[in-house]
Amino acid sequence: MNGLAAEEGADELEKKAMELLQQSKDGVLQSDLWKSLKISSREGSRLVLRLMRKGLIRREEVSVGGRKTYKLYPVGAAAARFTVQVGVASILDIPCATCPHLLECGAGGFYDPSTCALLELWLRREVARLRQTQQAQQAQQAG
Repeated sequence: MNGLAAEEGADELEKKAMELLQQSKDGVLQSDLWKSLKISSREGSRLVLRLMRKGLIRREEVSVGGRKTYKLYPVGAAAARFTVQVGVASILDIPCATCPHLLECGAGGFYDPSTCALLELWLRREVARLRQTQQAQQAQQAG
């Protein structure tokens, strides 16, 4: 199998694995994932490492029948169930949208989001606004 075909096969395997993990509410044992995908434990271990490196899954050590194994969970599973409506106005409000240095901006560069005063000010305002909204909702529910 050439490199491109192997890569496409790996991508397809990753998609199938993620579908199985997202369908499970309580995580999937690593060995059960291998069995479901009909792959060897070696291939399964490599798959899990690739998905972890990509930040798509996390694994938790568990004991089953006195043996150590891992339970796999998709990262952000709770976030996937929570949706937020985002309007165009809220996106245009981000200072990055109108920044003349947007294309030169990046972590560790001269223009860096982690040191941008405009972005920090905007984030502080947004956090304060969200807190006020949350407090108003809590007061409304209590009263």
